[in-house]
Amino acid sequence: MNYSRQREIIFDTLRRHAVHPTAERLYNIIKGEQPDSNIGIATVYRNLRRMANSGSIKKISGLEEAEHFDHNTHTHYHFLCKKCNKVFDIDAKVAPEIIENTQKETGFIIDSYDVVFHGICKDCQTEEN
Repeated sequence: MNYSRQREIIFDTLRRHAVHPTAERLYNIIKGEQPDSNIGIATVYRNLRRMANSGSIKKISGLEEAEHFDHNTHTHYHFLCKKCNKVFDIDAKVAPEIIENTQKETGFIIDSYDVVFHGICKDCQTEEN
């Protein structure tokens, strides 16, 4: 993938705001931080798609209707809070055998996966009490 200043801005913003944003949310962050930038929403979508296809970022589907994006490409799971809709990373060490066990039980060959837990995060639990 060739260098692009716009792609660099998009990736840097994604890395600094590790909130697993949608393309639209990331676009709004960029516009808020750099209102004079000439990056349009189509450019954000196009570059996120290219970076996800190249493996430099991770595209997360199934959290909501819109796809989310993650700069962290290391093996990990996600947790989606039902109350605040924040997405949290969970280290894959919590269940390292999940892929191996799934392959043994099903006979499938798994070459990629997204594990998403749904529930209520600690902050939202504290607010309830």
